[in-house]
Amino acid sequence: MSDIQKNIVVVSGLSGAGKSVALQSLEDIGYYCIDNMPLTLLPEFSRQLEDVAKNKRAAVSIDSRNLGFLQGLHNHVDGEKFIEGFAESIFLESTPDTLLRRYSETRRKHPLSDQTTNLMQSIDKEVELLAPLRKSADHVINTSKLTPHELREKIRQIVGRRKQGVMLSIESFGFKHGPPRHADFIFDVRCMPNPYWNESIRHLSGLDDEVIKFLEKEPDVHRMCDDIGQFLENWLPAFGADNRSYLTLAIGCTGGHHRSVYTANRLAERFRKILPNVQVQHRDL
Repeated sequence: MSDIQKNIVVVSGLSGAGKSVALQSLEDIGYYCIDNMPLTLLPEFSRQLEDVAKNKRAAVSIDSRNLGFLQGLHNHVDGEKFIEGFAESIFLESTPDTLLRRYSETRRKHPLSDQTTNLMQSIDKEVELLAPLRKSADHVINTSKLTPHELREKIRQIVGRRKQGVMLSIESFGFKHGPPRHADFIFDVRCMPNPYWNESIRHLSGLDDEVIKFLEKEPDVHRMCDDIGQFLENWLPAFGADNRSYLTLAIGCTGGHHRSVYTANRLAERFRKILPNVQVQHRDL
């Protein structure tokens, strides 16, 4: 086994128990995720990962679609030995009643069902087929009573890497061009003194020193920036706890050239001190 395999998380479990949610949560925190990769390709995948992405973490899912491999676990492959080389192995399961309800709601076909095997028989067959992986898994999670948010949080706790805060995107814009439709919060800074009415700096933007000095002389500018910044500092932890991956903040003035640009940059500078990923863009500049 390649050393990089120590950075691979194996997610297995019953169909309908939440493997897609688990992989999505790992993807959100930086894992390269592959669903239903043929297990015969795993050694080569490990080598490729090592060659092209040093220290890159990955996750692969194993379920009953890997039928030949799983039958091998019963016949001649030691399931416990297979799991040994990985960083973590997670097995997801639910009660039969829960799985039946979920399949009824989604109307999806169970991977083991066919013309002679009904849904309940397929679930029973899958439980038996995956038994070696369940027995050797580092973590077994019953998702019957878990919401998707709760499952995501459990996965993050297991891999020992909780999300490093919400990714904050700050965008300046001009109201005369229309507000951005994708923003989570929109703040209007048109009440701040407008450099546009100073002809000597009208042609400049909020990136230029002359405009910055003009605005920083005004107490209301500092108060507005501090109030927006404090609001976000108070509520960002709550958004993170709700499993939000990103938050988009839009700052608007009339044309999107002066006040909004300055405010967006000042807020970005503030939050880069406490968040690992802060992006800023000026839509109308």
